[in-house]
Amino acid sequence: MPLYLYQVAYTPESLAAQIKKPQDRLEIVGTQISEAVGAKIVSGGYSYGEYDVSMIIEAPDEVAMSAVAIAISAGGAIKAAKTTPLLSGTQWVAALKKATTVSQAYKPAR
Repeated sequence: MPLYLYQVAYTPESLAAQIKKPQDRLEIVGTQISEAVGAKIVSGGYSYGEYDVSMIIEAPDEVAMSAVAIAISAGGAIKAAKTTPLLSGTQWVAALKKATTVSQAYKPAR
């Protein structure tokens, strides 16, 4: 199954609600997205800075991951999110090999 790096930044209101009722949102959201579309949080952690949470999510396909990202954004608890598809080593090598073909065809504007 494809892997995605998914990062979110909470709204101040969401952080205030979590301070009032502390809970592990990775665990809760993990269960919710698994039941909804078969996605799984493989790994994740809380941080501070630009994003408050970073997760590696395994999803059946891009549509399922998009549905997760859309639903979470629509929920109103986050102010920003970033989804990055992750390639396996095999996929990366395949892309490098195809890059040769693209490089031969591609002509930059000069």
